[in-house]
Amino acid sequence: MTELNDQCVFCKIIQGQIPSYPVYEDDEVLAFLDISQATPGHTLVIPKQHIQDIFAFDADTAGQVFARIPRIARAIKASNPNIAGMNIVNDNGKVAYQSVFHAHFHLIPRYSQADDFSIHFGDHTNDYDAAQYEALQTAIKNQF
Repeated sequence: MTELNDQCVFCKIIQGQIPSYPVYEDDEVLAFLDISQATPGHTLVIPKQHIQDIFAFDADTAGQVFARIPRIARAIKASNPNIAGMNIVNDNGKVAYQSVFHAHFHLIPRYSQADDFSIHFGDHTNDYDAAQYEALQTAIKNQF
C-alpha cells in the first residue's frame, strides 16, 4: 500500500479510522458495502492507494483493481439467489456524479426492473451522420 490522502474518506476507511463492512481485501484492493445500499449487496471496490479517478490510473494499478472485480462480483451474485444481474458503475468528475474523489467502482446487484435503481442512456442516433461520427472517431484516435 502506498500514498494515502489524510482528507479522503476512503483513505480513512482503508486505515481503519472510519468503520466499514469489508467483503474482500488484499494488498491492492478493498471492497466494502456502500452505506447507501442502492440495492442489497451494493459494494464499492477501491484501490488501496489514493487515486482520484479513472484518468489518474496507471496501467499496472488499473490491472490490479480491474482483475479483482469479476471475482468480487461473482461472490456478491452467489450471496443471494435473487440477484438476476449487476450494474458496474464508475463515476469520474463531479459532473459525472463522483462524490468521493478516490477512484471507486460500484457493484450494484439487480433483482428486478422495480428494485429502485436505474440508468438512463439517451438515444441520439438521429442527431449524428457519418461525418459527425468520423469527426468524433478521429478526435479520439488522435490522442493515442
